[in-house]
Amino acid sequence: MKPSCLIVCLVDDDEIYRYGFKRTIIKSKIAAKVELFNDGQQALNFYEDNLNNPQVLPDVIFLDLNMPVMDGFQFIEEFKKIQTRLDKKVRIYMVSSSINPADIERALKTEGLTDYLVKPVHENQLIKIIEGANLKGKR
Repeated sequence: MKPSCLIVCLVDDDEIYRYGFKRTIIKSKIAAKVELFNDGQQALNFYEDNLNNPQVLPDVIFLDLNMPVMDGFQFIEEFKKIQTRLDKKVRIYMVSSSINPADIERALKTEGLTDYLVKPVHENQLIKIIEGANLKGKR
């Protein structure tokens, strides 16, 4: 598979899930780089610190719903405030083990969220999402 030029980000407080996610991305060569963050605040700080350096900012974010410090919904609300200053389109996928219909419905109604995925997200799902983002390109 041809390596992608995209940068992918996972925001998740589960260390084992982060490890497996990164390993899957690297093994399948579907992204140029993987950024990992323990919570939404860390990821938001990274974006804010690099607003003028879009080539290092992730193009696709996989975002856990339930995290300490700043959960997925809080991250999206704060991210929307800086998104207009970004020089690239960022796709955000909420990833959670929650199958609670209320969580799913809330997520799917959230402006700025591309889709809701239930863990575990399998390699073929990641490939489809990331290759689709790569084909759509950057704005």
